[in-house]
Amino acid sequence: MTKLTDLDSILLSTAAQRDTGSLLPAPETVSSAGARLTKAIAGLVKRGLAEERETSDKLATHRVDADVAYGLYITDAGNAAISITDGDAGGAGEAPAPSPAATDTPRITKAGTVLALLGREEGATLADLIAATGWLPHTTRAVLTGLRKKGHVLEKSKRGEQTCYRVAGVAA
Repeated sequence: MTKLTDLDSILLSTAAQRDTGSLLPAPETVSSAGARLTKAIAGLVKRGLAEERETSDKLATHRVDADVAYGLYITDAGNAAISITDGDAGGAGEAPAPSPAATDTPRITKAGTVLALLGREEGATLADLIAATGWLPHTTRAVLTGLRKKGHVLEKSKRGEQTCYRVAGVAA
């Protein structure tokens, strides 16, 4: 399920109640949010919960490019994020709702990649970790220290001339 901030929920709920599905104009309760409002709207577009489309409604205009005005509109994914089905919304976007498998896919993070490499039977060298994450050596060593502080037990061994690290478990 998509995690929404209060501001995200207010914007999407208001858009879902409008016949056009427009996020703009922002509700009076959040119109003074300024930069937070701009950041929230950008986040909704980035996550596919809102989309930019041409509009002729001056109140719904987000930006103007040459002579074309663009507004921001809730998508089907945005409606699904606030638990509205196709028949419930006044003005839904045209984008199809993502499948449940697509929305529940776990994020692949660099920290997760490091733990996966360290969890292998053969472990990982510092060079392996640097290649997988793109981090500098001092950053990679700092992550290893952070893992120790979080309770992971790291074993060190030698693979040729290189030190190899492996997660042996979590301290009790």
